Amino acid sequence: MRERFGHVLAVCLALVCFSVTAGSQAPPGGGQGRAGGQGPGGAGRQGGGNPQATFPAQQRALADPALIQRGNGLYGVHCRLCHGPDLRGGEMGGSNLLRSQLALNDQDGELIGPVITQGRQNPGQPSMPAIPLPPEDQRAVAAYIHSVHATMRGQGSPPAGPPVELNILVGDAKAGEAYFKTNCSSCHSTTGDLQGIATRFQDPVQLQNAWVAGGGGRGRGAGSARRQVTVVVTPQNGQKVEGRLDRMDDFLVLLTTPEGVQRSFSRSGEVPVVEVRDPMERHRRLLATYSDNDIHNVTAYLVTLK
Repeated sequence: MRERFGHVLAVCLALVCFSVTAGSQAPPGGGQGRAGGQGPGGAGRQGGGNPQATFPAQQRALADPALIQRGNGLYGVHCRLCHGPDLRGGEMGGSNLLRSQLALNDQDGELIGPVITQGRQNPGQPSMPAIPLPPEDQRAVAAYIHSVHATMRGQGSPPAGPPVELNILVGDAKAGEAYFKTNCSSCHSTTGDLQGIATRFQDPVQLQNAWVAGGGGRGRGAGSARRQVTVVVTPQNGQKVEGRLDRMDDFLVLLTTPEGVQRSFSRSGEVPVVEVRDPMERHRRLLATYSDNDIHNVTAYLVTLK
């Protein structure tokens, strides 16, 4: 299911529209998978590229493989849980680094590094704590992120020319409202948990990332509580036990009750009866059915909810 989630968001990324502030040129290197050129710190890097291109992703050349490998390890330790193994956002609600303008415009860690060491407060999203990494480690993490960006060029590379900004407000708000009423209103309310969502997420890209991933609400179902998977276990004596699901496999169910008591139950076939309640299941099912128009239409509607 996570692979399906990643695939859908990759398709969204591929179909995002870009508004360009000046004329376009042919993509550097004939649209091949690597961006090149000499950006800051470019000495000793691999790759060619178009030195006339101004969008950073086209100027950058891949760093030394050893530095990228080191950054991969550091990312896995410090960043993976929040930003995900594929940079699209992880279990702790971190932002999608594939669509982050800061990450796309970073050359050699000069933009990413301060965020790593100072942290960041994101309205409507989990805050990022400061991580005390030395400059070389910051640069290694940035190099790894850029190496993943380089693999996107076949799907959604920006056009050559001046810096660009994502323009995702290309949908039909009326169609988005109709889709919302049909598919979302049983769990969400524009006068309840989604009231003022466009104020909490003033950047349409963040808003789209949040609702596609199943976040952004408040009140009923806000934050981590909304994503919490619970379980009801009914043993043979009929006394149900309910709590947060900690672990489940073919042999064991482990849960924590609302009182903070951890309980475990051995499983043998259908005994005991186990009912899993996953509030994100509906979102995961919808991920397989969203069309590009659906995503843009719903986003166009949600930005009106101020």
